[in-house]
Amino acid sequence: MNTSRSQDSALISHLPARERLIVALDLPDAARVRAFLPRLEGKCRWVKIGLELFIAAGPAIVEELVGSGYSVFLDLKLHDIPNTVAGAVRSASTLGASLLTVHASGGPQMLSAALEAAAAQPHAPKLLAVTVLTSMNAAQLTEIGVSREPGAQVEALARMALAAGMRGFVCSPEETARLREICGAETTLVIPGIRPAGAARGDQQRVATPADALRAGASSLVVGRPIVQAENPAEAAAKIMAEMDAALA
Repeated sequence: MNTSRSQDSALISHLPARERLIVALDLPDAARVRAFLPRLEGKCRWVKIGLELFIAAGPAIVEELVGSGYSVFLDLKLHDIPNTVAGAVRSASTLGASLLTVHASGGPQMLSAALEAAAAQPHAPKLLAVTVLTSMNAAQLTEIGVSREPGAQVEALARMALAAGMRGFVCSPEETARLREICGAETTLVIPGIRPAGAARGDQQRVATPADALRAGASSLVVGRPIVQAENPAEAAAKIMAEMDAALA
């Protein structure tokens, strides 16, 4: 299932849903992951590893999944001083992940340091700048001292990150169309906060259906609970991919 990371992280707007759906493995440990993956019945190629699983299982879980043929989106949202983030990017580059997140709010020097570190590695993942978390709304931004509305803050961070050299972003479905307009066709937009019609929002504030996100210009969609917590994960994933393929057609 796995191809080279340069192929994995390239523009994928012409690819079918199976190449664009990323299943978020929001599970507490490696044993749960090993028990869950067979329930997907091989329908999904991409998986996301977030902080909970990475801290519990360590870098070995990335290497294990890559070795099993999955393409891995390593969602660590790195945010620290430039030198520390650069070192983390170098370390992550040895694991085999195809995508890696850093926080755009770390600023241009941090982003530039991350990009320089990745460029020096032979098998570095493509870096994605996280703009505003999909769990945040205007009231929560105000609480941390950001007076802009979420959409305006996403745009400001994206423009800054573009100037620093970033060509991949994570944003909510609500900002996808605007970022596609700003960033152009060659930029990778990975969109979380995807909820099929009728699914619970959970802790997400800015959400959309798979079809709406693709029509807005998403490159890839991240779906967690609607698949991972489904009674039949393979069937849930197949339904989502059918909706995606219909939208792409």
